[in-house]
Amino acid sequence: MFKNTFQSGFLSILYSLGTKPLQIWDKEVYIAATYARSILSYVAAMLYVEVHLLVSFHLWLGSHMCSPDIFLKSWVDGDKQNFFAVVNGQVRRLQDEDIQSNVLEIIGSNVQSTYITCPADPNATLGIKLSFLVMIVKNLKKYFSFEIQILDDKNVRRRFRASNFQSVTRVKPFICTMPISLEDGWNNIQLNLTDLTRRAYGTNYVETLRVQVHANCRLRRIYFSDRLYSEEELPPELKLYLPMQKHNT
Repeated sequence: MFKNTFQSGFLSILYSLGTKPLQIWDKEVYIAATYARSILSYVAAMLYVEVHLLVSFHLWLGSHMCSPDIFLKSWVDGDKQNFFAVVNGQVRRLQDEDIQSNVLEIIGSNVQSTYITCPADPNATLGIKLSFLVMIVKNLKKYFSFEIQILDDKNVRRRFRASNFQSVTRVKPFICTMPISLEDGWNNIQLNLTDLTRRAYGTNYVETLRVQVHANCRLRRIYFSDRLYSEEELPPELKLYLPMQKHNT
């Protein structure tokens, strides 16, 4: 996307106040599906039976035995009166109470299945050579992860995955998983991709190919920079402003 673009200073890929904040992103939302022959059986099934098409199961509803192939066949055949989809993930824009401004919220019961990814085209790459990634993210005190795919000077694609539910760093040939600790409220996550690539694989960072942010968090901005900038050096649009608190006198 940006491979042939002159890159210097800052390059933003997400801004929650933009007209279309997800214009170059795609989103994936976790959906649980359940099948019922009546409202009563639907209520019974909702307490709480989820259908995961990747898991072998049989669900007894009244006198009807239902298996995964029946679910799929019912959906294809248009038997929608007996098919209920339950969305357990959501990507939406809302106003954050702390900064009193619009932000992007990614929430879901399944962290791995609810996310946004950039570029939207699965066959495209970002081609961003700037080596510092900055994410302005709010801690929702739930499971949260994000992933960066990069290309190194060995022409190998590597992934760095950070999460708040992992306690140790693990380095495998094509993926490095690492823990991340978030403070309460809004956080400024800064990653030195050159340093990460060198320490994990002993190779040199070339460019970022893809960025993926999973539930659960709120996002204000995601951008790349050519170096780390102090708060005083940042342009106003890249800063996070907290409203002045009024004190009773």
